[in-house]
Amino acid sequence: MEHPPGAPFANAEHLARLRNEGTTAWNNWRSAHPEVVPELEGVVFEAKDLRIVNLCGANLRNSNFSGANLGSAGLAKANLSGCSLKGANLSNADLGSAKLLRANLMFANLQEAALTQTDFEKANIGWTIFANTDLSTSRNLVTVEHSAPSTIGIDTIFRSQGKIPIEFLRRAGVPEQFLSYMRSLTVHPIDFYSCFVSYSSKDTSFATTLHTQLQAQGVRCWKDSEDLKIGDKFQEEIENAIRLHDKLLVILSENSVNSAWVEREVQAAFEKESKQRSIVLFPLRLDDAVMNAPQAWAADVRRTRHIGDFRKWKDHDSFRASFDRLLRDLRSAR
Repeated sequence: MEHPPGAPFANAEHLARLRNEGTTAWNNWRSAHPEVVPELEGVVFEAKDLRIVNLCGANLRNSNFSGANLGSAGLAKANLSGCSLKGANLSNADLGSAKLLRANLMFANLQEAALTQTDFEKANIGWTIFANTDLSTSRNLVTVEHSAPSTIGIDTIFRSQGKIPIEFLRRAGVPEQFLSYMRSLTVHPIDFYSCFVSYSSKDTSFATTLHTQLQAQGVRCWKDSEDLKIGDKFQEEIENAIRLHDKLLVILSENSVNSAWVEREVQAAFEKESKQRSIVLFPLRLDDAVMNAPQAWAADVRRTRHIGDFRKWKDHDSFRASFDRLLRDLRSAR
Protein backbone atom coordinates (compact mmCIF):
# COMPACT_ATOMS: atom_id res chain seq x y z
CA MET A 1 0.00 0.00 0.00
CA GLU A 2 1.93 2.98 -1.30
CA HIS A 3 1.49 6.70 -1.00
CA PRO A 4 2.00 8.34 -4.41
CA PRO A 5 4.19 11.44 -4.70
CA GLY A 6 2.22 14.67 -4.45
CA ALA A 7 -0.86 12.96 -2.99
CA PRO A 8 -2.57 14.33 0.14
CA PHE A 9 -0.86 13.25 3.33
CA ALA A 10 -1.98 10.01 5.00
CA ASN A 11 -1.27 9.30 8.64
CA ALA A 12 1.97 7.29 8.63
CA GLU A 13 1.04 5.32 11.75
CA HIS A 14 -2.36 4.35 10.36
CA LEU A 15 -0.88 3.33 7.04
CA ALA A 16 1.89 1.27 8.69
CA ARG A 17 -0.56 -0.55 10.94
CA LEU A 18 -2.79 -1.57 8.04
CA ARG A 19 0.13 -2.45 5.76
CA ASN A 20 2.38 -4.30 8.22
CA GLU A 21 0.10 -5.80 10.86
CA GLY A 22 -2.68 -7.20 8.69
CA THR A 23 -6.46 -7.12 8.87
CA THR A 24 -6.98 -8.90 12.18
CA ALA A 25 -4.59 -6.67 14.12
CA TRP A 26 -5.98 -3.60 12.39
CA ASN A 27 -9.56 -4.49 13.29
CA ASN A 28 -8.55 -5.16 16.92
CA TRP A 29 -6.85 -1.77 17.05
CA ARG A 30 -9.98 -0.11 15.64
CA SER A 31 -12.11 -1.81 18.28
CA ALA A 32 -9.77 -0.65 21.05
CA HIS A 33 -9.67 2.94 19.74
CA PRO A 34 -13.13 3.77 18.32
CA GLU A 35 -12.39 7.49 18.68
CA VAL A 36 -9.64 7.37 16.06
CA VAL A 37 -10.55 8.37 12.50
CA PRO A 38 -8.19 6.58 10.09
CA GLU A 39 -6.51 9.05 7.76
CA LEU A 40 -5.66 7.13 4.58
CA GLU A 41 -6.25 9.77 1.96
CA GLY A 42 -4.57 9.29 -1.41
CA VAL A 43 -3.10 5.86 -0.64
CA VAL A 44 -2.74 3.13 -3.28
CA PHE A 45 -4.59 -0.07 -2.31
CA GLU A 46 -4.63 -1.43 -5.84
CA ALA A 47 -5.36 -5.18 -6.04
CA LYS A 48 -4.91 -5.59 -2.27
CA ASP A 49 -6.77 -8.18 -0.20
CA LEU A 50 -8.81 -6.10 2.24
CA ARG A 51 -11.60 -8.53 3.01
CA ILE A 52 -13.52 -7.79 6.25
CA VAL A 53 -11.26 -4.82 7.02
CA ASN A 54 -12.84 -2.18 9.27
CA LEU A 55 -12.56 1.16 7.48
CA CYS A 56 -15.80 2.60 8.87
CA GLY A 57 -15.68 6.38 9.03
CA ALA A 58 -12.21 6.48 7.48
CA ASN A 59 -10.96 9.31 5.28
CA LEU A 60 -10.12 7.50 2.06
CA ARG A 61 -10.48 10.40 -0.36
CA ASN A 62 -8.72 9.97 -3.71
CA SER A 63 -7.34 6.55 -2.78
CA ASN A 64 -6.91 3.81 -5.35
CA PHE A 65 -8.81 0.56 -4.70
CA SER A 66 -8.75 -0.63 -8.31
CA GLY A 67 -9.09 -4.41 -8.37
CA ALA A 68 -8.99 -4.62 -4.57
CA ASN A 69 -10.93 -7.30 -2.70
CA LEU A 70 -13.13 -5.46 -0.21
CA GLY A 71 -15.58 -8.29 0.30
CA SER A 72 -17.51 -7.86 3.58
CA ALA A 73 -15.43 -4.78 4.39
CA GLY A 74 -16.75 -2.16 6.78
CA LEU A 75 -16.96 1.13 4.87
CA ALA A 76 -19.96 2.68 6.59
CA LYS A 77 -19.69 6.48 6.76
CA ALA A 78 -16.32 6.35 5.01
CA ASN A 79 -15.32 9.21 2.71
CA LEU A 80 -14.56 7.57 -0.64
CA SER A 81 -14.83 10.74 -2.70
CA GLY A 82 -12.68 10.64 -5.80
CA CYS A 83 -11.63 7.04 -5.15
CA SER A 84 -10.97 4.56 -7.89
CA LEU A 85 -12.94 1.42 -7.13
CA LYS A 86 -12.66 0.18 -10.69
CA GLY A 87 -13.04 -3.59 -10.76
CA ALA A 88 -13.16 -3.77 -6.96
CA ASN A 89 -15.01 -6.56 -5.20
CA LEU A 90 -17.44 -4.86 -2.79
CA SER A 91 -19.75 -7.83 -2.33
CA ASN A 92 -21.34 -7.88 1.14
CA ALA A 93 -19.49 -4.68 2.05
CA ASP A 94 -21.18 -2.17 4.33
CA LEU A 95 -21.29 1.16 2.49
CA GLY A 96 -24.09 2.62 4.57
CA SER A 97 -23.90 6.45 4.54
CA ALA A 98 -20.57 6.28 2.69
CA LYS A 99 -19.69 9.19 0.42
CA LEU A 100 -18.87 8.22 -3.17
CA LEU A 101 -18.64 11.68 -4.75
CA ARG A 102 -17.12 11.26 -8.22
CA ALA A 103 -15.86 7.78 -7.33
CA ASN A 104 -15.06 5.41 -10.18
CA LEU A 105 -17.17 2.26 -9.83
CA MET A 106 -16.63 0.90 -13.32
CA PHE A 107 -16.69 -2.94 -13.31
CA ALA A 108 -17.18 -2.96 -9.51
CA ASN A 109 -19.18 -5.77 -7.90
CA LEU A 110 -21.67 -4.52 -5.30
CA GLN A 111 -23.54 -7.78 -4.89
CA GLU A 112 -25.41 -7.81 -1.54
CA ALA A 113 -23.61 -4.64 -0.45
CA ALA A 114 -25.38 -2.51 2.18
CA LEU A 115 -26.20 0.79 0.49
CA THR A 116 -28.46 2.51 3.03
CA GLN A 117 -28.13 6.29 2.57
CA THR A 118 -25.03 5.76 0.42
CA ASP A 119 -24.29 8.96 -1.51
CA PHE A 120 -23.56 8.25 -5.20
CA GLU A 121 -23.30 11.90 -6.23
CA LYS A 122 -21.71 12.07 -9.70
CA ALA A 123 -20.14 8.63 -9.29
CA ASN A 124 -19.13 6.91 -12.53
CA ILE A 125 -20.54 3.45 -13.24
CA GLY A 126 -20.49 1.04 -16.16
CA TRP A 127 -20.60 -2.76 -16.22
CA THR A 128 -21.19 -2.33 -12.48
CA ILE A 129 -23.09 -5.11 -10.69
CA PHE A 130 -25.99 -4.18 -8.37
CA ALA A 131 -27.24 -7.64 -7.37
CA ASN A 132 -29.51 -8.29 -4.37
CA THR A 133 -28.98 -4.81 -2.96
CA ASP A 134 -31.45 -2.23 -1.64
CA LEU A 135 -31.15 1.11 -3.44
CA SER A 136 -34.36 2.59 -2.06
CA THR A 137 -32.57 5.00 0.29
CA SER A 138 -29.39 5.54 -1.73
CA ARG A 139 -28.81 9.20 -2.49
CA ASN A 140 -28.17 11.17 -5.69
CA LEU A 141 -28.63 8.23 -8.05
CA VAL A 142 -30.01 10.58 -10.70
CA THR A 143 -26.61 12.35 -10.83
CA VAL A 144 -24.66 9.16 -11.54
CA GLU A 145 -22.64 9.21 -14.76
CA HIS A 146 -23.12 6.08 -16.88
CA SER A 147 -20.13 5.23 -19.07
CA ALA A 148 -21.66 1.89 -20.08
CA PRO A 149 -24.65 -0.30 -19.16
CA SER A 150 -24.72 -1.89 -15.71
CA THR A 151 -26.40 -4.94 -14.22
CA ILE A 152 -29.42 -4.15 -12.03
CA GLY A 153 -30.73 -7.42 -10.63
CA ILE A 154 -34.43 -8.24 -10.40
CA ASP A 155 -33.70 -9.01 -6.73
CA THR A 156 -32.40 -5.45 -6.33
CA ILE A 157 -35.56 -3.99 -7.82
CA PHE A 158 -37.74 -6.07 -5.52
CA ARG A 159 -35.66 -5.37 -2.41
CA SER A 160 -35.86 -1.67 -3.28
CA GLN A 161 -39.67 -2.00 -3.70
CA GLY A 162 -39.29 -0.25 -7.04
CA LYS A 163 -38.06 2.92 -5.29
CA ILE A 164 -35.20 3.55 -7.68
CA PRO A 165 -35.19 6.61 -9.94
CA ILE A 166 -36.47 5.65 -13.38
CA GLU A 167 -33.82 7.82 -15.05
CA PHE A 168 -31.05 5.93 -13.21
CA LEU A 169 -32.44 2.58 -14.35
CA ARG A 170 -33.01 3.79 -17.91
CA ARG A 171 -29.46 5.11 -18.26
CA ALA A 172 -28.10 1.91 -16.70
CA GLY A 173 -29.65 0.03 -19.61
CA VAL A 174 -32.83 -1.42 -18.10
CA PRO A 175 -35.22 -2.03 -21.04
CA GLU A 176 -38.06 0.45 -21.45
CA GLN A 177 -40.60 -2.36 -21.65
CA PHE A 178 -39.61 -3.54 -18.19
CA LEU A 179 -39.69 -0.02 -16.75
CA SER A 180 -43.30 0.29 -17.88
CA TYR A 181 -44.32 -2.64 -15.68
CA MET A 182 -41.82 -2.35 -12.84
CA ARG A 183 -43.92 -0.35 -10.37
CA SER A 184 -46.94 -2.58 -10.84
CA LEU A 185 -44.80 -5.60 -9.89
CA THR A 186 -43.23 -4.09 -6.78
CA VAL A 187 -45.87 -1.95 -5.08
CA HIS A 188 -49.39 -2.61 -3.83
CA PRO A 189 -51.84 -2.38 -6.77
CA ILE A 190 -54.05 0.16 -4.98
CA ASP A 191 -51.19 2.67 -5.13
CA PHE A 192 -50.64 2.29 -8.85
CA TYR A 193 -52.75 2.73 -11.95
CA SER A 194 -52.21 2.39 -15.68
CA CYS A 195 -53.38 5.25 -17.84
CA PHE A 196 -54.42 5.62 -21.46
CA VAL A 197 -53.91 9.13 -22.86
CA SER A 198 -56.38 10.16 -25.54
CA TYR A 199 -55.68 13.27 -27.63
CA SER A 200 -55.81 14.91 -31.03
CA SER A 201 -52.65 14.77 -33.13
CA LYS A 202 -52.68 18.58 -33.13
CA ASP A 203 -51.94 18.38 -29.40
CA THR A 204 -49.09 15.86 -29.76
CA SER A 205 -46.48 18.13 -28.19
CA PHE A 206 -48.40 18.37 -24.91
CA ALA A 207 -49.41 14.69 -24.97
CA THR A 208 -45.78 13.61 -25.40
CA THR A 209 -44.63 15.83 -22.52
CA LEU A 210 -47.38 14.49 -20.26
CA HIS A 211 -46.63 10.88 -21.23
CA THR A 212 -42.91 11.30 -20.53
CA GLN A 213 -43.49 12.90 -17.14
CA LEU A 214 -45.96 10.22 -16.05
CA GLN A 215 -43.53 7.45 -17.00
CA ALA A 216 -40.75 9.21 -15.08
CA GLN A 217 -42.96 8.98 -11.99
CA GLY A 218 -43.45 5.25 -12.46
CA VAL A 219 -46.98 5.43 -13.87
CA ARG A 220 -47.63 2.92 -16.64
CA CYS A 221 -48.91 5.06 -19.44
CA TRP A 222 -49.91 4.55 -23.05
CA LYS A 223 -50.92 7.14 -25.60
CA ASP A 224 -52.56 6.90 -28.99
CA SER A 225 -49.98 8.08 -31.51
CA GLU A 226 -52.45 8.67 -34.34
CA ASP A 227 -55.12 11.27 -34.94
CA LEU A 228 -58.46 10.20 -33.53
CA LYS A 229 -61.12 9.55 -36.16
CA ILE A 230 -64.83 8.73 -35.94
CA GLY A 231 -65.88 5.27 -37.04
CA ASP A 232 -66.96 1.85 -35.90
CA LYS A 233 -63.37 0.56 -35.74
CA PHE A 234 -62.22 3.47 -33.63
CA GLN A 235 -65.22 3.10 -31.32
CA GLU A 236 -64.07 -0.45 -30.66
CA GLU A 237 -60.55 0.82 -29.94
CA ILE A 238 -61.93 3.36 -27.46
CA GLU A 239 -63.84 0.70 -25.56
CA ASN A 240 -60.83 -1.63 -25.52
CA ALA A 241 -58.55 1.15 -24.26
CA ILE A 242 -60.89 1.98 -21.41
CA ARG A 243 -61.39 -1.68 -20.57
CA LEU A 244 -57.66 -2.49 -20.51
CA HIS A 245 -56.48 0.55 -18.55
CA ASP A 246 -57.45 1.75 -15.09
CA LYS A 247 -57.67 5.42 -15.97
CA LEU A 248 -58.50 7.40 -19.09
CA LEU A 249 -56.85 10.79 -19.49
CA VAL A 250 -58.70 12.82 -22.13
CA ILE A 251 -56.97 15.95 -23.39
CA LEU A 252 -59.65 18.54 -24.18
CA SER A 253 -58.90 21.45 -26.47
CA GLU A 254 -60.37 23.38 -29.36
CA ASN A 255 -58.75 20.72 -31.54
CA SER A 256 -60.67 17.86 -29.93
CA VAL A 257 -63.69 18.98 -27.95
CA ASN A 258 -66.09 19.29 -30.89
CA SER A 259 -65.33 15.80 -32.17
CA ALA A 260 -67.76 12.94 -31.55
CA TRP A 261 -65.01 10.64 -30.25
CA VAL A 262 -64.75 12.78 -27.10
CA GLU A 263 -68.39 12.17 -26.26
CA ARG A 264 -67.96 8.43 -26.87
CA GLU A 265 -64.93 8.20 -24.62
CA VAL A 266 -66.58 10.19 -21.85
CA GLN A 267 -69.70 8.04 -22.00
CA ALA A 268 -67.66 4.82 -22.00
CA ALA A 269 -65.62 6.03 -19.02
CA PHE A 270 -68.76 7.03 -17.09
CA GLU A 271 -70.25 3.60 -17.79
CA LYS A 272 -67.16 1.85 -16.45
CA GLU A 273 -67.22 4.07 -13.36
CA SER A 274 -70.82 3.10 -12.70
CA LYS A 275 -69.97 -0.60 -12.91
CA GLN A 276 -66.85 -0.61 -10.75
CA ARG A 277 -67.67 2.40 -8.55
CA SER A 278 -64.31 4.10 -8.95
CA ILE A 279 -63.06 7.11 -10.87
CA VAL A 280 -61.91 6.34 -14.41
CA LEU A 281 -62.15 9.61 -16.36
CA PHE A 282 -59.59 12.36 -15.83
CA PRO A 283 -60.24 15.30 -18.18
CA LEU A 284 -57.43 17.77 -18.87
CA ARG A 285 -57.91 21.05 -20.71
CA LEU A 286 -55.51 23.07 -22.81
CA ASP A 287 -57.94 25.95 -23.37
CA ASP A 288 -61.48 27.04 -22.46
CA ALA A 289 -63.32 25.09 -25.17
CA VAL A 290 -64.83 22.48 -22.83
CA MET A 291 -65.94 25.15 -20.36
CA ASN A 292 -68.10 26.82 -23.01
CA ALA A 293 -69.20 23.78 -25.01
CA PRO A 294 -73.02 23.35 -25.23
CA GLN A 295 -72.97 19.54 -25.39
CA ALA A 296 -74.60 17.65 -22.52
CA TRP A 297 -71.49 15.54 -21.89
CA ALA A 298 -69.43 18.70 -21.47
CA ALA A 299 -71.90 20.02 -18.92
CA ASP A 300 -71.67 16.70 -17.04
CA VAL A 301 -67.89 16.92 -16.99
CA ARG A 302 -67.93 20.55 -15.79
CA ARG A 303 -70.44 19.72 -13.08
CA THR A 304 -68.94 16.49 -11.74
CA ARG A 305 -65.18 16.71 -12.32
CA HIS A 306 -62.12 18.68 -11.43
CA ILE A 307 -60.70 19.38 -14.88
CA GLY A 308 -56.94 19.51 -14.87
CA ASP A 309 -55.89 22.98 -15.98
CA PHE A 310 -52.90 22.83 -18.32
CA ARG A 311 -53.62 26.03 -20.24
CA LYS A 312 -50.18 27.36 -19.34
CA TRP A 313 -48.38 24.06 -19.76
CA LYS A 314 -45.47 25.63 -21.65
CA ASP A 315 -44.54 27.49 -18.47
CA HIS A 316 -42.45 25.11 -16.36
CA ASP A 317 -43.77 26.14 -12.95
CA SER A 318 -47.38 26.14 -14.11
CA PHE A 319 -47.02 22.70 -15.72
CA ARG A 320 -45.36 21.30 -12.60
CA ALA A 321 -48.14 22.54 -10.31
CA SER A 322 -50.86 21.08 -12.54
CA PHE A 323 -48.95 17.83 -13.05
CA ASP A 324 -48.38 17.34 -9.31
CA ARG A 325 -52.12 17.80 -8.73
CA LEU A 326 -52.91 15.23 -11.42
CA LEU A 327 -50.44 12.76 -9.95
CA ARG A 328 -51.97 13.10 -6.49
CA ASP A 329 -55.46 12.61 -7.92
CA LEU A 330 -54.43 9.52 -9.88
CA ARG A 331 -52.88 7.87 -6.86
CA SER A 332 -55.67 8.73 -4.44
CA ALA A 333 -58.59 7.84 -6.72
CA ARG A 334 -60.66 4.81 -5.73
